[in-house]
Amino acid sequence: MNGVDDVMFRSRLQSMLELQDGINSKIRPDWRDANNAWFRAIWTECAELVDHIGWKWWKHQSPDIPQVRLELVDIFHFGLSELLQQHGAADDAATKLLGTYVVYGKRSGADVDDSAERIALVEAFAKSVLTTKRFDLAEFCELASAVGLEEQTLYEMYVGKSVLNGFRQDHGYKAGTYIKTWQGREDNVWLVEFAAGLDKNPATFAAELYGQLSKKYDEVARGR
Repeated sequence: MNGVDDVMFRSRLQSMLELQDGINSKIRPDWRDANNAWFRAIWTECAELVDHIGWKWWKHQSPDIPQVRLELVDIFHFGLSELLQQHGAADDAATKLLGTYVVYGKRSGADVDDSAERIALVEAFAKSVLTTKRFDLAEFCELASAVGLEEQTLYEMYVGKSVLNGFRQDHGYKAGTYIKTWQGREDNVWLVEFAAGLDKNPATFAAELYGQLSKKYDEVARGR
């Protein structure tokens, strides 16, 4: 490994691991002791992923690749949780996983353009998860590459969804007091708009995005 890109890959990977640890801790401070079945959440998401690729031979279906990529980001949340459980603190986990992540980061474009091949990759990934009850980062990266989900896009999508999840938890989502629609638009629509205008530096991106959400939510809460 060498160069500025490798430093950036590490920064992004560690940032995502730290965010996942943070959101898990918001939900349950002792989450590492809960023995959550991350593998079960992952293979269940795989079924939704296959639906978006399209497998029903008795009807016309076109792959919904944007939705496939969103499902992969959901899987990645659970996967990072399992990797943190397996490897310890975010810094330690990033060190152990960096080699695999850099290989993924240096790939570009979709490696597979056939729905049957994509489904086969999903099923192989799901089988591995069910057999080992572990999340394999290399296998996930192979699947992400097959649908053209590049590293930077994964990072940006993951951070956006993770920040929004954390923001909701901080503002009464679990208690049912959270306001989801802001001035006629759902919070995730505002999220995309705010993220588009921010620098994606791992040192600042998540905090700045959270700040933008907070500012707009305060306006909504005050009835402005």
